[in-house]
Amino acid sequence: MILAWVISLLLLCSSLIAYLERLSALRIVEVKTMEAAQKHFLAAEKAILDCEKNLTTLANLEENACFVQSVGKNRWLISSKDKPAIQIGVVIDEASGTVTRMNWRQVFE
Repeated sequence: MILAWVISLLLLCSSLIAYLERLSALRIVEVKTMEAAQKHFLAAEKAILDCEKNLTTLANLEENACFVQSVGKNRWLISSKDKPAIQIGVVIDEASGTVTRMNWRQVFE
């Protein structure tokens, strides 16, 4: 009887160790995934910011990392080409030529 109890206790401990190993492996994958997502998100935001700063001279840029479309008088939508896609709405002041960000959103497919 005591032998059965000891064996069941050992099996319980071994299953606990296996569970903890799986849990820590999943945690490592979670952290790596979050780091990669943050890097991609920051890269997309940097591309949007570059396009926003150079909106009036986009034709002169060698490589354009954004989609730009007009949505009305002096209003533009700028979307990043890479994933995750970020989209901003901007207004260009006619007098000073300054670009003002009106809104921001993440584009989901």
